Amino acid sequence: MKNKYEKIVSDLENKMKIFESRNTDTLKVTEFNLDAIEACLKKTRELITSEEFHSDQDEIHFFKHVKPKIVAKFIFNLNVFNIENERPKGSLKGQKKYFENELEKLEEYFNIHPVFYKYFRGGETFSDQQYFLRKNKSAKVHLDCLGSYIDTDFATSLDSTFAKFTGYELTIEYLKSELFKLSSQSLVPISPVKSNLTWTGSKIGLIEMIYAIYESKVINYGQADIKELAVFFERSFNIELGDYYRAYIEIKNRKTNITKFLDFLKENLLKRIVKSEQ
Repeated sequence: MKNKYEKIVSDLENKMKIFESRNTDTLKVTEFNLDAIEACLKKTRELITSEEFHSDQDEIHFFKHVKPKIVAKFIFNLNVFNIENERPKGSLKGQKKYFENELEKLEEYFNIHPVFYKYFRGGETFSDQQYFLRKNKSAKVHLDCLGSYIDTDFATSLDSTFAKFTGYELTIEYLKSELFKLSSQSLVPISPVKSNLTWTGSKIGLIEMIYAIYESKVINYGQADIKELAVFFERSFNIELGDYYRAYIEIKNRKTNITKFLDFLKENLLKRIVKSEQ
């Protein structure tokens, strides 16, 4: 059964990717995606309710990782559709205020569910049988799990909460990206720094390094913001970083070797030190 639902999800992702590559209208893209995801969920539900999982671990894997991933796409696309549909047409200041308010609303969800978010973000497993097996669902776990009593065959205590965590994280990064674009439009043009240096490494490697510098608070006693650092590196190394917020999400979601570029730098520095001492 695993191969069957993985193919359904793979087909969905390919369909969305193809449509997005051919369309730039956000509302059209999100509407298409919502219909496609809804159809995917229907197919997946039919499969799950007609066949048995081989083991509890297979069921846990599906309700902890697979279903939340699909539902998170729905949540994200629905959020973006609503955000863009209600986006004010006025000044940049008004739009920025609107996005900041939307950002605050979403971030509040993580603040009121710190225990489950820690379980989600930390990759914990000790309560998986309680949270992600249908036979063990309980309304006492979390208010979100009430949905499991509406659809008893296709829900567990925490799969909808995990879907919200991922969907909201994606929406937050979308909002940050839009805020960055608005801030860039309002910046006073500055004469570009003339530099003969060109960044020839990977773009995502540079973004990884910028975020490490930002979080280390070693520039301006920690008062420099991420946007200032990004602009500085773009001008210094003749590179356009593009949507570095989205790139940061990719870095954060790596399954292995999260700090790949920083590890690469460390490895090469150590090689030089060893070589110089020989």
